[in-house]
Amino acid sequence: MSQEASKQVSVDIGGVSIMPFTSMNEALDKVISDQHVTPGFGVSVNSEIVMLARHDPTLLAHINQAQLRFADGIGVVKTLSSKGYPNTRIPGCEFWEALMFRAGKAKVPVMLIGAKPEVNKQAVTKLKQQGVNVVCGIDGYVSDERILHDALAAHRPKIVSVAMGAPKQEQLIVRLRKLYPDAFYLGVGGTYDVYTGHVKRAPKLFCDLHLEWFYRLCAQPTRIGRQWALAKYLALHFTRRL
Repeated sequence: MSQEASKQVSVDIGGVSIMPFTSMNEALDKVISDQHVTPGFGVSVNSEIVMLARHDPTLLAHINQAQLRFADGIGVVKTLSSKGYPNTRIPGCEFWEALMFRAGKAKVPVMLIGAKPEVNKQAVTKLKQQGVNVVCGIDGYVSDERILHDALAAHRPKIVSVAMGAPKQEQLIVRLRKLYPDAFYLGVGGTYDVYTGHVKRAPKLFCDLHLEWFYRLCAQPTRIGRQWALAKYLALHFTRRL
């Protein structure tokens, strides 16, 4: 990757430094380009993550250390645009799938961490069937972190995705990178559940209207506490305090 291509603007939103991208491929190029993987880690940023980070200095520091910080959430996209940085929304689950597809084409070794044991196993199996070189899968219920350390050292993956939800996955990624920095790490939340069909993603109409949050709230009313963070984010956005 050329020096010019590696340059990337970052925009402050509520303390979180976010990179605007014009396409999914532009963000993917930050990870895999010409079959070369750039070590580091990535974070998909939505309104909830911004609000969490505003009240958690450690999480904020972890996010801002990431080499890739893209907008996953229409609220963040709108705030970037209001600051003069038009960009595309990159849903985290779609980015992960696209990254796995590119890794498969480049024959890059991949490791999956997190989710329930059956979900992790199914995600590994499905990826392998699609030609992805998954060298290891470890669920999110492993109590001894040394098992992860040993697996990284033994399998030497170049891409590691961690599905544990924020801020737990970001905290784990920071610890793992200290022991094994030669990979690109990505926090993916509930992506494995969606990929394997254990959780249904919002229908296309809701996605096109950027109303996935409303669909999830209707499907899981217990999310009302999390959606309150979205309301607070919107209040900050419209009063230009982000």
